[in-house]
Amino acid sequence: MKPWILGLTGGIGSGKSAVAQGFIDRGVHVVDADHAARWVVEPGRPALAKIVEHFGTGVLQTDGQLDRGALRKLVFADAEQRRWLESLLHPLIGQEIAQVLARAESPYAILVSPLLIESGQRHLTQRVLVVDTPVELQVQRTVARDQSTEEQVRAILQAQASREERLRHAHDVLVNDRDMAWLDAEVGRLHSFYLTLRGGQP
Repeated sequence: MKPWILGLTGGIGSGKSAVAQGFIDRGVHVVDADHAARWVVEPGRPALAKIVEHFGTGVLQTDGQLDRGALRKLVFADAEQRRWLESLLHPLIGQEIAQVLARAESPYAILVSPLLIESGQRHLTQRVLVVDTPVELQVQRTVARDQSTEEQVRAILQAQASREERLRHAHDVLVNDRDMAWLDAEVGRLHSFYLTLRGGQP
């Protein structure tokens, strides 16, 4: 039987990666949209050529790889440029994700995506799990992890779907405001539940 697809999302610094790792440790096939986003802009892929044509060679590193930091500065400063980039990349990322999910052999597979709701990727899934975290905790974690400034993190939060919007689409919510042992136990509980579902439905 074809595995059903769970969408896993949450804002920056919510702990999506730790939750995803918990499912991987239990043998679930996980596809990360951020990885797919990197694959589609590798040197030699058409998306990278279009990005350079649009933004100029300033978005390239010396080795020909995309300079993500330079590109991020350009698009976060200009909503129109961000929309242009998203309209180029979202369909390509969607194709890449669908191909990788099609190879899954676990009873269900997971698509991890920070932009699951706003990019329309939730249409690839049958159920949505939101990792929810208080905003101040998201900011603290991200500043500590990425050495970003608080302003940069808040700008990224503004660009992502609001908590309310994400929660509106959630079938399941995991509030990640405790320690790792508790988080892993919650993942185990959800995994046992998901194994009982057919097509993502009880």
